[in-house]
Amino acid sequence: QVQLVESGGGLVQAGGSLKLSCAASGSTSSIAAMGWYRQAPGKQRELVAAFTSGGMPNYSDSVKGRFMIFRDNGKNTVYLQMNSLKPEDTAVYYCTARPYGLGSWDYWGQGTQVTVSS
Repeated sequence: QVQLVESGGGLVQAGGSLKLSCAASGSTSSIAAMGWYRQAPGKQRELVAAFTSGGMPNYSDSVKGRFMIFRDNGKNTVYLQMNSLKPEDTAVYYCTARPYGLGSWDYWGQGTQVTVSS
């Protein structure tokens, strides 16, 4: 099993920045890839940014050029640096991990709220 704990959410004005962190613990050697999803009120959960199993970052078009995903393998932590935030970025952000051998995101954190005021 893998446990994921997010931190770093909060309230920020439009144009501001936040950095989210996600620390993985447990069977971390089983993790093939990690990423971030978000879910806004009344909307489906959507992929924001993630590393592929090959280690390349992917971004949704809505955050490309503003957000950056990076990681510290030694700390089993993945980060999401969010710049030039917009009110439409307001959502609960979830860290997720995909095990080797599976194509699905099987592990999820509890989520952290990001609110961007206009």
